Amino acid sequence: MVDYLIGVDGGGSGTRALIHRSRGDMVATGQAGPSALQQGVAQAWDNVLAAIRDGFAAAGIAAPSWNRCVVAAGISGVSHGPWRDAFLCGDPGFAQLEAETDSFTMLMGAHGGRPGAILIAGTGSIAEALRADGSRATVGGWGFRVDDEGSGGWLGLLAVRHGLAAFDGRVNASALARRVWMHCGDDRETLQEWCGNAGQFEFAQLARAVFECEDRDPAAAGLLQQAVDALEELALAIDPRGRLPLAISGSIGERLAARMRPFVRSRIIPAQAGAAEGALMLARRLAQPAAQEAV
Repeated sequence: MVDYLIGVDGGGSGTRALIHRSRGDMVATGQAGPSALQQGVAQAWDNVLAAIRDGFAAAGIAAPSWNRCVVAAGISGVSHGPWRDAFLCGDPGFAQLEAETDSFTMLMGAHGGRPGAILIAGTGSIAEALRADGSRATVGGWGFRVDDEGSGGWLGLLAVRHGLAAFDGRVNASALARRVWMHCGDDRETLQEWCGNAGQFEFAQLARAVFECEDRDPAAAGLLQQAVDALEELALAIDPRGRLPLAISGSIGERLAARMRPFVRSRIIPAQAGAAEGALMLARRLAQPAAQEAV
């Protein structure tokens, strides 16, 4: 018997689990660390389960046997088949488990399951659409090392590059460069060590410095304009004719949406809900066939 429906939103910065009873009333929300598959499947499962347990603990309920739970998880990296297969193989015994991209669950939540498009720019960036005929499309989201333009990780990477150039004397030591040195190190050895060990999440922590330096540093302002341009390109590529309502999500996307040109801004609508809510919608659909069979 299924007692709980759980929607999970897992990304490069953290994991959120939304828990409902099977009859529909909310139990609680749990939080844990990053669960992007790019950062390791084992870590992803550790934090998915930690977020679920945190939710039950917040509600004062002992975590049930996993076979009493239906879980739909929107996880960053699921679009890569081998990572998705490895994640599903780690199933600890849920009654049912579905793994979708976190962008699709965010799309579902933003438009209440109806056709629309979403542009996400947080730690990473991606655009996804659900068309009226039920077909799906994805643009971007190729990963931090090669893509994710307009995202926090990408902004942080460009900020560090600027800081390194300033350290060498190739460009002037701006306010942004000094923030990079403060965060990453102010000597060559320390900077090399930080850059060698940093991943997407660590670079994304510097995106805030780019915004904070914008007013007094043309270099920071220029990086933010590059981010706006990159996000506009994603919005145009996912829906070239502009027929779908567009929701914008993620810490970077939400801050930059107002700076986009009118032909993009005119398509933007507020998101109805988030990725965990979208995942919960999928969990509810996943549980319905089993409930009907039981009858």
